This record gives sequence, structure tokens and C-alpha cells, in this order.
Amino acid sequence: MKVTQTNIDVRYAETDQMGVVHHSNYVVWCELGRTKLINELGFDYAELESSGILSPVININLDYKQPAHFGETVTISTWIESYDGIRVIYGYHTENEKGTTCMEGTSTHVCVNKETFRPISIKKHLPDWHKTYEKHKK
Repeated sequence: MKVTQTNIDVRYAETDQMGVVHHSNYVVWCELGRTKLINELGFDYAELESSGILSPVININLDYKQPAHFGETVTISTWIESYDGIRVIYGYHTENEKGTTCMEGTSTHVCVNKETFRPISIKKHLPDWHKTYEKHKK
């Protein structure tokens, strides 16, 4: 299983008046981690989209454990939690500099035809992605 780590400096704009990160920012951080993982696996979202394939989020589940704060650097670890040839579930774990878990969760994705938005088989239409995901899933 491959795990990618992405460091994120918590910006003031991501926090409320108490300096606590707003929950919606974790979704953005998951995207940063997921994109980095895909790049480290040798693929590129932009190339996927230019080929006429999109990969929308169909489910996201995040459990908030402890708040992250302005001025901290958090690390988001990202991996392929599961993959079945059609659906990909990415796993996430975010912790602060002290090693305290801030968030854990998953997001589920499918690939769809850009024109019809109908799901496609990754195994059939993206054989290189399929092989790599099979190799690196949990």
C-alpha cells in the first residue's frame, strides 16, 4: 500500500474567529492529498479530463477528531483504501505537528464519460490506472 503525505500550512482564511479550521477546508485538503497520490502513482487528473473522463466524488465521509488551528502545519496522509475496477475509495488521515489526529475519512469516486456522465469501467478504459491501483490498494 502506498501512502502519500502532504504538508499544509493552515492559513488564516481557513479559520474562524477562534483560529479553528472550518470543517469545509478538510475536503479541499483531501483533494490536495488525492491529487498528490495520483501524481506519485504516475498519473495526472488534467490528462484524464482532457481524454474525456471525469472522476467525481460520489460520497465523502470525514470524522473530525480535534481542531486544527491557524499557524499550524498539518499533514494529510492519503492512500487507496479500496478499489474494485469501477469505484475507488481513498483514505485520509490528518494530524497536526504534535501528532494529534485532526480528521480521518474517506471519499468514493467513479470515472464517468465527460459527455454523458455515465460511469465507465476503470479496468476496461484505463488499464494502466487499474493495474497500478490493484498494486497499491490497501
